[in-house]
Amino acid sequence: MDYTKVLSEKVVSIKPSGIRKFFDLLEQRKGVVSLTVGQPDFVTPWHIREAGIESLEQGKTYYTSNSGTLELRVEISRYLSRRFGLSYDPAHEIVVTVGGSEAIDLAIRALVNPGDEVIIPMPSFVCYEPITLLADGVPVIIETKAENAFKLTADELRAAITPRTKLLVLPYPNNPTGAIMTESDLAAIADVIRGTDIMVLSDEIYAELTYGRRHVSFASLPDMREHTIIVSGFSKAYAMTGWRLGYLCGPAELTSQMLKIHQFAVMCAPTTSQLAAVEAMRAGDEDIEMMAEEYNRRRRYIVNGLRSIGLDCFEPEGAFYVFPNIGCCGMTSEEFCQNLLDEENVAIVPGTAFGSCGDGFARISYAYSVKHITDALDRMERFVKRYKK
Repeated sequence: MDYTKVLSEKVVSIKPSGIRKFFDLLEQRKGVVSLTVGQPDFVTPWHIREAGIESLEQGKTYYTSNSGTLELRVEISRYLSRRFGLSYDPAHEIVVTVGGSEAIDLAIRALVNPGDEVIIPMPSFVCYEPITLLADGVPVIIETKAENAFKLTADELRAAITPRTKLLVLPYPNNPTGAIMTESDLAAIADVIRGTDIMVLSDEIYAELTYGRRHVSFASLPDMREHTIIVSGFSKAYAMTGWRLGYLCGPAELTSQMLKIHQFAVMCAPTTSQLAAVEAMRAGDEDIEMMAEEYNRRRRYIVNGLRSIGLDCFEPEGAFYVFPNIGCCGMTSEEFCQNLLDEENVAIVPGTAFGSCGDGFARISYAYSVKHITDALDRMERFVKRYKK
């Protein structure tokens, strides 16, 4: 049978994730020091795991409401108010999803009509562009620059807007660069959005991982709540990646439509994960602070280490990634990462996995132990010495 005749042309035309492509190579190798995955090396805190275990022991293995248990939505609402000064009605403005990625998918599919334009700053997380294409939208890429600390500027945004612009993706704190947007940065973006019908998808999954200043949510700015859909989750802040739990918040007129897609696609998020997440929201603030402090220590260590071996490295202010410039070795991002893997058994992710403008850079995760990072840096130093021009 010729499956090329039955497969969706749209799906076939989309490239697979550049992160996973490189990650899959590791299965064929031994002794690799990998700094590829954006996954905390912390185990989910015990009191959160215990809540999940207890829910299973009590036989709480039923479906929940499509939008998630009311108990969890109430706790998310309280958390957002406590941590970021936001106010969302748990009954109508919060939907619990299967990870933050599903929340992104719901937001884009609920908003985008064929031909609508979605502005996406890059480098950024891999899913925004393909989900836009699957929704028959038109991705409009803004290539952010190291000299601007990889921030989206108001002038860049203004120049990208057309009568077809429907949505702006605001991916800060940023994966892969570690860039953040300060309140004044966001205020300049808000000035461009104000008075338009453009929506903003604010991906705040790394909101708790900022260093030196607190995260400011775009929805907290004057007049921006009605324009904003917040996407977040439990994976990064609470080390709950495998629990697959996220959420979205926005005006009820929008979330009610996103909920319909969620109903037909997955029905509800895993019950055990939701019950554990209630405990995370109620009693996890200290866990967040502890992990963020450790990430900050690793952040300083790896930035200094990369600079000492001769790689120019933008200093990240959020998330748990660095995005060093590898151009000094005279290779593309793909060549650098492949050769580093072949010669030194160190795995990092090519910058091009996050958009073509990422060429000349590589993403390195510091969600690993200092010992692991040190081993990788020692091997990278040998590699850079061989090729640096």
